[in-house]
Amino acid sequence: MHHLPKLPPSPLFSGIEAGELPQLLSCLGARWNKFSKGAVLLDAGEPVSQVAVLVAGRAQVLREEYSGERTILAELGPGDLFGEVFACAPGPAQLSPVAVLACGEGAVLRFDAARLFSVDSPCSFHPQLVGNMMGILAEKNILLNRKIGHLSKRTTREKLLSYLSEQAALQGSEHFSIPFDQQQLADYLCVERSGLSVALNRLRREGVIRYRKNRFSLCTPLEEGGPEKGGC
Repeated sequence: MHHLPKLPPSPLFSGIEAGELPQLLSCLGARWNKFSKGAVLLDAGEPVSQVAVLVAGRAQVLREEYSGERTILAELGPGDLFGEVFACAPGPAQLSPVAVLACGEGAVLRFDAARLFSVDSPCSFHPQLVGNMMGILAEKNILLNRKIGHLSKRTTREKLLSYLSEQAALQGSEHFSIPFDQQQLADYLCVERSGLSVALNRLRREGVIRYRKNRFSLCTPLEEGGPEKGGC
């Protein structure tokens, strides 16, 4: 493990001292490897028994339909986990319904979930690690419910405003960035890119939003009766 690169902050290691990480990773039997842009970090249909931590780079969690249409479920950055929901499920290894693709070069750390939940571990930091994982699983459930909330809207406009309003609230400002380009945002919201473009342009003409690439501003309060006209 002495060849392991410096780990980014991760909720999995919250509350664990940096000096304890080598022992922790050794206890978990963790291994890491580098990857290049476009690499498949997890393939749909693959049995999942390992938890993966993105050490460097970015990746996307995707669901690809039989028709070839692709939906972005999540954007991952350094410190984020993937595969943990399936790896931590009881019983035989679960088959992943999603794929994880690298957006650029990076590195990933992997370890068996069975070691994480081993009751025989003598490590003093093991209860903290298990508690951290339970918190991560709960957070993933919250994020999934948020996305369901966006997708439950009837129109592209409503889905878009639901997502942008959430991002503004999460970032604490009416001026914010999103991690998607237009095609990726369309994939995330499960809408056609052409329909998304029409909705974006209409909202800009109405003075509801301003945007440039992935930078957005909400210009008016979004009320249930419809947006009130105004400026940013």
